[in-house]
Amino acid sequence: MGVILATAGSAVGLGNIWRFPYMTGQDGGAAFIILYFVCVIMLGIPGMLCEFIIGRHSSANAARAYSRMEEESRQEREPGGTRGRLLRKVRGASMIGYMGIITSMIILGFYAVVAGWCLQYLFASVMGEVQGNASYVQEYFVSFSTDAWRPLLWTVAFILGTHFVVVHGVRNGIERASNLLMPTLFILLIVIVVAACSLPGAGKGIEFLLKPDFSKMTHSVMLEALGQAFFSLSLGTACLCTYASYFSRQTNLLKSAVQIALVDSLIAILAGLMIFPAAFSVGVNPDSGPSLIFITLPNVFQQAFAAVPVVGYVIGILFYGLLALAALTSTISMHEIGTAFFYEELHITRRQGAWIETIVCSVIGIFCSLSMGAVDSLKLFGMEFLNFCDYLTAQILLPFGSLLTCLFVGWYVPRHIIRNEFTNWGTLRSTFFSAWLFVVRYVCPLCILAIFLHQFGII
Repeated sequence: MGVILATAGSAVGLGNIWRFPYMTGQDGGAAFIILYFVCVIMLGIPGMLCEFIIGRHSSANAARAYSRMEEESRQEREPGGTRGRLLRKVRGASMIGYMGIITSMIILGFYAVVAGWCLQYLFASVMGEVQGNASYVQEYFVSFSTDAWRPLLWTVAFILGTHFVVVHGVRNGIERASNLLMPTLFILLIVIVVAACSLPGAGKGIEFLLKPDFSKMTHSVMLEALGQAFFSLSLGTACLCTYASYFSRQTNLLKSAVQIALVDSLIAILAGLMIFPAAFSVGVNPDSGPSLIFITLPNVFQQAFAAVPVVGYVIGILFYGLLALAALTSTISMHEIGTAFFYEELHITRRQGAWIETIVCSVIGIFCSLSMGAVDSLKLFGMEFLNFCDYLTAQILLPFGSLLTCLFVGWYVPRHIIRNEFTNWGTLRSTFFSAWLFVVRYVCPLCILAIFLHQFGII
């Protein structure tokens, strides 16, 4: 249960509480949510199962897991025949694992910057520094995010906090933290949801979130929902593969994937119920975009609870505390990917591997933080370094890594190896196996290819 909570925590993060609400607001509310659920079933759960199978079968870090699966698959092939000769020439599946590890390190670097902003806003909420009109709140964010030192210090502090959890190991560090963080996250969400839904005029926000307008179900919204499902479930980062290496042989992989997808989706819906009723109660447009969390919501909380200012003050503190906890559940999983790789491959202690990961990600985080205004020259291809890292991972590396994983599992790994993992060596029913394998071979690659083409404006 601890590992399942940890794996769910890897999926639950700012993608649910920050990205999901503003995308829902931009893309039509309930219509987007329906499409999102369809995409979780079409792409999310099958993709998670692919990484689970590779990770548990190999019981190693991501790079070694893909390599072992490739070697075992090659040995299973018959030496004769054109097909056998062709497949023996296939090499480099471990590169999928390496790509996932590198991707996770880049994500942790820039993710920690945004997580550091959450810590700053938590501190500022406690000190009453974000109390004021909309213009003041916007100026506060711009002034803070472009400062040279404060965002940088918060970024490094967040990575060090993540390091402290991971360095204590899977059971004493990650599992123990997840057993505490996930229930706390859920309780805070419920408290804020109840407060938001009790506001005058909150019903319009609930209706926007739960009553679909089917005219909003456009081709573009479908692809946006597909991309959000992909991003939210951490597909393609080697995270699920790494955590699955700690699963027991009795773990029901399909059931675990469904449970994690349900938890992830439930948190996303609760985040919507937390934000939209409060926004509609004060007449704020729901499509405020990425600025929703740091510019729009502080003012929303002040206006919504103006009659009892102390309630708005407490809600603000709880909200940014919630964001920080959600970010921590994700950064722990990202950190563990690199930590496991370094200490297994370099044959060093876990503590030493964790320090290598921490130092590398801190350097990336420092460059990302400085690029947001303190050092204007930190740009690549015309984008701030942080935005470039976000673009590189979310729009290129994540889809590409997941596409290769689906093709590897669906077309290269022998069918009986996959079936054995899927059914726990015949102890579970294989009712959905053929349907799942069909989806992995045909549907998932086509969906991921659609994401690729959409990101580059081709469709």
